[in-house]
Amino acid sequence: MSKFGELINAQVPVLIDFYTDWNEPSLSMHPVIKDVAAALGDKVKVIMIDVDKNKELADALRIKGLPTLMIYKDGMMIWRQSGELDANTLIGIVQEQL
Repeated sequence: MSKFGELINAQVPVLIDFYTDWNEPSLSMHPVIKDVAAALGDKVKVIMIDVDKNKELADALRIKGLPTLMIYKDGMMIWRQSGELDANTLIGIVQEQL
């Protein structure tokens, strides 16, 4: 989990997508997350975390629904939502944190 602390202490907002490969809404968010990353470039750090491979972290963050999206800024969670979003909505939410 110390590695997670390093990830969220970036100089830019960090968007995290918690997903699994067997969850249909998680899979449908993959292209959306890629679009957000492409649109915002180096203004944001985008990370995708497979909860099946990171159970301890998922439990610690109380990830229940998938996908779960979070934005961290200066090491603090500032936004969280479970479920699907479209790219434009998600880009707007991230841009509010820039």
